[in-house]
Amino acid sequence: MTDFNTILFESSLAIAVRQGRYLIVTLKKPHSVISTSSVNGGLSKQIQTLVNHQSCEASGHTKQFEKIQSQGQDAYHHSLCKDIGLDSLKTATMGTAANMQYVAIQTCTFEDLSVTSMVTAGVEGNAGTAGDPAGYIERNGEYEPLIQDGTINTILLFDHPLTDSALSRAIVTMTEAKSAALQELGVRSKISAKIATGTGTDQFCIASPNNPNQYATTWTGQHSKIGELIGQAVLLSTKEALRWQNGMEISNTRNLYHALSSFGISEQTLLETYKNQMRSEDFNLFKKNVKSVVYDPQVSANAYALAAIQERVQINSIPRHSGKEAILNQCALLSATLATKPSRFQPMRERLIPFQEGPFKSIVIEAIKIGFFEKWDD
Repeated sequence: MTDFNTILFESSLAIAVRQGRYLIVTLKKPHSVISTSSVNGGLSKQIQTLVNHQSCEASGHTKQFEKIQSQGQDAYHHSLCKDIGLDSLKTATMGTAANMQYVAIQTCTFEDLSVTSMVTAGVEGNAGTAGDPAGYIERNGEYEPLIQDGTINTILLFDHPLTDSALSRAIVTMTEAKSAALQELGVRSKISAKIATGTGTDQFCIASPNNPNQYATTWTGQHSKIGELIGQAVLLSTKEALRWQNGMEISNTRNLYHALSSFGISEQTLLETYKNQMRSEDFNLFKKNVKSVVYDPQVSANAYALAAIQERVQINSIPRHSGKEAILNQCALLSATLATKPSRFQPMRERLIPFQEGPFKSIVIEAIKIGFFEKWDD
């Protein structure tokens, strides 16, 4: 392969370069590696190179997907290693639809400890929560062919030896940190509307140097300093990767759609509903000012509260009848907040009562409409 290499990271133990649609990490010294790679996956002492690559475009790239499916994961691993001149038996690979230009790299240190996290991430079509209904089943090595739009791939490099058990435990801490990043960004499952814990196609490669002359760390959980570094590095790099790939700037998540889209509330649903309910003059006014409504920080706070209540109702941690009342109260508060007329809470609540037994989406859409127009009703 003749593409120019861009060095993204280098230490005495490893060097990471971007080469076309590949991120290639070369381990300069022997390492223990644990990975999800279809070939050489699991725990290995023979891996010399870690590869993350864009295997297809994020949406509608069926030709490339079918090519990979027809080859099979193992054959595809060997062919991509051949394409970039690597020994396929000493390489661990990960694939994603994410652009390698958006890889996020974070290094966290304390005294002589150092942890580096390299993440590519996308969650717009594939975010999920552990326990959600699955999209396919493996039977005798055969899968239903699906293109999943979204993957979080993580490379984790240590500058300090770890025992095999500590290397395995690092998977848990890394996963918790990834989930914490999704929690901070308010990413919800595309299936159940619960807070997402990852995507259905997440992968990883974790490497620590083999140095018999250096003490091997035995634990990488949250209570250890090295566990803290894992958490910090993965949290920061996951958030940064999602900022580049999906535009998930933390301040941009302060909007009603981000809070409630998993419950069927989007700009399209708002405008389609209001177009049929409003006079053209009123509809055009709302349409021209819709972004100022959905990005209002107080409205967003109400929307996140509504999402939390609805989630509690769906998992039966709040009785349904109590949840209906709580949603009614919160929607009235949303209306009063949007109208900047807190004294109107009770009358607005009364106007929303007829929607209490209907769909969650309907009462929220009505609350937004009431609040916006009462704001200018003298």
